[in-house]
Amino acid sequence: MMKRKLFILLLFLTIGIFVYIYRLDLITWIQWYGEQSIILTTIAATLFALFPVIPFPIIGGILGVMYGPAIGSLVTWIGSSVASIIMFIAIRFGFQDWGRRVISRYKSLDRITALFERNAFMTIFISRMVPVIPSIVANSYFALSRVSLGVYSLASTIGKIPSMILFATVGSTLMNNPGDLFMVAIYYLGFLLVVYSIYRMWSRRHHRGTT
Repeated sequence: MMKRKLFILLLFLTIGIFVYIYRLDLITWIQWYGEQSIILTTIAATLFALFPVIPFPIIGGILGVMYGPAIGSLVTWIGSSVASIIMFIAIRFGFQDWGRRVISRYKSLDRITALFERNAFMTIFISRMVPVIPSIVANSYFALSRVSLGVYSLASTIGKIPSMILFATVGSTLMNNPGDLFMVAIYYLGFLLVVYSIYRMWSRRHHRGTT
């Protein structure tokens, strides 16, 4: 078990150092040659999502400028989703036993975790659509819980779609039609209000169903 922890730590540390050292070279490569290989660009986006040495919205904006809002959003979404699943798996299979012991020491946190696990899909889904909590913190907490990989992957991947579209669309709009940024913001705000309203309705019905 300890060997597995050390292996995961060393692997992530090595890749993280590589991404940090060559971050500007990777950005330059994406800008100049990324259009020639969408697969390599997606891998680079995954690395930047996994190790956010450069804020990922900036990466999404660059991809939006390169590929346009549609393809840029797709590449940004795939990179971010794959990165979150990789982190979930690494923490789940390397450190869940340690994390569960830490959580169990704090009764309030343990109760919150139990509540989250009963509503895991919607909680993950909403947290991705309204990313108030930093992704790396959310990924770690979700991985330490008992939520299944399948539920996490589905909720996280679907929930990421709006924000990834936003990042790429903003980047493309800034370069091509800066005046449309206000409308993009209005549309996204309206979308979030609709999502929040649906969540409130679901939450009330779920509460009534359990009382």
